[in-house]
Amino acid sequence: MKSVDDFRLSFGKQQVVPIMIGGMGVDISTAELALEAARLGGVGHISDAMLPTVTDRRYKTKFVSEKQKQYKLNIEIADKSIVQFDLEQVAESTRLHVSKTMEAKRGEGMIFVNCMEKLTMNLPRETLRVRLNGALDAGIDGITLSAGLHLGSFELMKDNRRFRDAKLGIIVSSVRALQLFMRKTAKLDRLPDFIVVEGPLAGGHLGFGLDWAEYDLMTITKEVLAHLQSEHLNIPVIAAGGIFTGSDAVSFMEAGCGGVQVATRFTVAKECGIPEKVRQEYFKATEEQMEVNTTSPTGYPMRMISTSPSIGAGIRPNCEAYGYLLDATGNCQYIEAYNAEVARNPDVKKISVMEKTCLCTHMRNYDCWTCGHYTYRLKDTTHKRADGTYQSLSAEHIFKDYQFSIDDKIALPEKE
Repeated sequence: MKSVDDFRLSFGKQQVVPIMIGGMGVDISTAELALEAARLGGVGHISDAMLPTVTDRRYKTKFVSEKQKQYKLNIEIADKSIVQFDLEQVAESTRLHVSKTMEAKRGEGMIFVNCMEKLTMNLPRETLRVRLNGALDAGIDGITLSAGLHLGSFELMKDNRRFRDAKLGIIVSSVRALQLFMRKTAKLDRLPDFIVVEGPLAGGHLGFGLDWAEYDLMTITKEVLAHLQSEHLNIPVIAAGGIFTGSDAVSFMEAGCGGVQVATRFTVAKECGIPEKVRQEYFKATEEQMEVNTTSPTGYPMRMISTSPSIGAGIRPNCEAYGYLLDATGNCQYIEAYNAEVARNPDVKKISVMEKTCLCTHMRNYDCWTCGHYTYRLKDTTHKRADGTYQSLSAEHIFKDYQFSIDDKIALPEKE
């Protein structure tokens, strides 16, 4: 019986433990979590979602308050088209967070940054260019392109001195998405260094419609592997979404994958950015509370715990402070839903908006409880205390359980 430790993920000449911790935002995949993955010989992610907000909390910058002050006269106005990010501040927040993380890195593993294309910030191409190049300049080991097709992202990095040095990969949920990406980037003569195939059981935004249950990660993964073989391309494939045990991981590596990306079990790690009170909600969640809905203003379906405070909340859009999901014309589906609800209920002081959620504010406040499908199994990975709460785990414990476990077993932590 093999364990994950019998395999290695190769990036050129460098080999790592084939465990990649996914990039959960906003600062849920913290620097501390990524650093533990690297120390243990695997791959960790930090997320670049809402980094000006993250650096304000971590490094006492003032990016959010300065932006809000600049646009304070626009707070009561529905039109958000004038609300722009200062690109130098976006660049500085990226450089600060990435460089501080890389300076603290120890071990033989690697640290990547997860970069969402759907973080449009009212200036999609320009802000994406700044974020990508800022991460490269700050010394990140690699970049995982997520939440979008990223058809122009390699183009935005092509002049960076590290374009061919850093490890660059893409998350896809189908062969067709991969083909589109490869066709668009072919002229740059730069293949991705890895491909993450994310299935329908993943957490957060999904690359599927509401018919997600009709798809299967192993099937899609084998289709991607077969396509790469037919094109004579030797690119590591990393399976993601619903890989809950080391034995789950081994099954994908025996099928031809170079590694796996995991995240759900690390949401309850002490190094994770989710506050302890919210972590307990993840532990307590039931299978019936695993919900895929369309409340995200990105247009993608999103999996979350059905008791998430963000669902039905009717808070006023705070784009002057945040505004990370404003499209190129300054619009956001939540603003539209909010304004429509206000128009229907002009005399109601506290409204409820069910169609969409103010994702920026709720993710920043840890009130949008995005999750993987198997979150309801987290209670089986630890001990329940006498007071009814659950014992949090260390990232090292979870990582090593993936690495060394066999026979679908999950090792419980030492009891407090």
